[in-house]
Amino acid sequence: MNEQMKNYLLIGVAALTVVNSIFLFTMDKGGRVIDTPKTNTALVESTQQAQDPMGSTTLDLNQTQNQDLAPAPVGPPTTIAFAQMEHDFGTIKQNTENKHIFKFTNTGNESLIISDAKGSCGCTVPKYPKNPVAPGETAEIEVVYKPGTQKGNQMKTVTLVANTQPTQTVLKISAMVEEEAKS
Repeated sequence: MNEQMKNYLLIGVAALTVVNSIFLFTMDKGGRVIDTPKTNTALVESTQQAQDPMGSTTLDLNQTQNQDLAPAPVGPPTTIAFAQMEHDFGTIKQNTENKHIFKFTNTGNESLIISDAKGSCGCTVPKYPKNPVAPGETAEIEVVYKPGTQKGNQMKTVTLVANTQPTQTVLKISAMVEEEAKS
């Protein structure tokens, strides 16, 4: 084995060791993470691989794409039901603050624990219950949308991570943002 081949092998082993020590997941044939109770719930959109001159495959960490890792859900699985999962603010002005409350019920037999809620951009900020929601209890997610200088049709999302199946729930908001009148 020549020196270059040894280097490729060492790089591949090191890369796989790093990846395996960071993530616990099972991937399907399409390269996406399969959600199991002991896995990280992040979806790996695609994994690029490179081949060395001898044809062996090594993982190229510089070309691996994955979404921000969300915290793993806590607690036994339960179910959630929203009164509505989408809200249209209609026509709004730039640089305004627009709030909407999404009401939901824990429809399962276990306490519902929301471990994270993130907007698709900094203009969409969710507030969610930090304490467990008991079975049968109703609670709220408040979403504040501040379009800033955005204009035209806008669609944003809020992704919740909870001990539900599936672990992620996506709420949608939309609006037609009009430019502020110039003085």
